Amino acid sequence: MANQYDALKLENQLCFPLYACAKGIVQKYKEFLDPLDLTYTQYITMLVLWEKGRQSVKELGDLLYLDSGTLTPVLKKLEGKGYVKRERNPQDERILYVSLTRQGEMLRNRAVNVPDSIGKCVNLSPEEAQTLYRLLYKILENA
Repeated sequence: MANQYDALKLENQLCFPLYACAKGIVQKYKEFLDPLDLTYTQYITMLVLWEKGRQSVKELGDLLYLDSGTLTPVLKKLEGKGYVKRERNPQDERILYVSLTRQGEMLRNRAVNVPDSIGKCVNLSPEEAQTLYRLLYKILENA
């Protein structure tokens, strides 16, 4: 017979292994990102800019699931490192665009091996990784 409090056991929480895995993976990234002088949040911001080019802060936030209060300090740090520049839209001062500098573009060459290095740390088959990716995005879409 199930106890009425079984649902409150840590082992029965889907959120806990998701949280613990995310924390562990981000910690693994540190080893590969420290030589690039990037935090994980700065890295994923650069990933978007390398892939898509100039973005508004709102577009970046939407793609990264980050609010402007979290993203603004990240962008200021990246700008201070010379990797990005921020500029207001002359037609609408409320819109702030972020684009890569030449130095930010060149950093891409130094970061190109990070995904493969992380992939070796997680020890999943390509099929397992694809299944996990699909399930995580399914959760994100519904969250």
